[in-house]
Amino acid sequence: MSRVQLALNVSDLDEAVDFYSRLFATEPAKRRPGYANFAITEPPLKLVLIEGTDAPGTLNHLGVEVDSTDQVTAATDRLADEGLDTATEDGVSCCYAVQDKVWVDAPDGEPWEIYTVLGDAEHEPGTLRTVDPVPTRCAAAALPSPPHAAADGRRRTHRWARVARGPVPVRAQRRAIADGARLVHPPRR
Repeated sequence: MSRVQLALNVSDLDEAVDFYSRLFATEPAKRRPGYANFAITEPPLKLVLIEGTDAPGTLNHLGVEVDSTDQVTAATDRLADEGLDTATEDGVSCCYAVQDKVWVDAPDGEPWEIYTVLGDAEHEPGTLRTVDPVPTRCAAAALPSPPHAAADGRRRTHRWARVARGPVPVRAQRRAIADGARLVHPPRR
């Protein structure tokens, strides 16, 4: 089963957990200092709450949780075939879980991840991840050209930035949610 992930910045985790527990009639699947996530069945949603990282009530990042590493790999290949710059992470410890994932930015900069959870992990309080992603289709000046050059010979610049990098405008949030729906159910060709 795939489900869309929505990660929100909150000012008071206890208050947010109370609200979303009542809103979705479910308790958090995981709760750690400054962090909680809900695995909501209906609608299929992974809701992540992150306390104190940015302006409360703003979008932190978006994602699509999938069942397996094979699905992450297939999404990575599909995104590359579509000409999108990606950053991959294999076995990364993030959000109190070990995950395989691929990141991509929407046109307005909202970060999207497609990921699978491999197991639980612990972190120091206030630390949500242990490594930064590895760009897979980017061309920083220090990197060799192939295979990082675009098919047309121009060098691509990867725009991915760290999670929790700032508020995303409401218009961009709406577009990002629509983009997520297309990631979960790509149009048939």
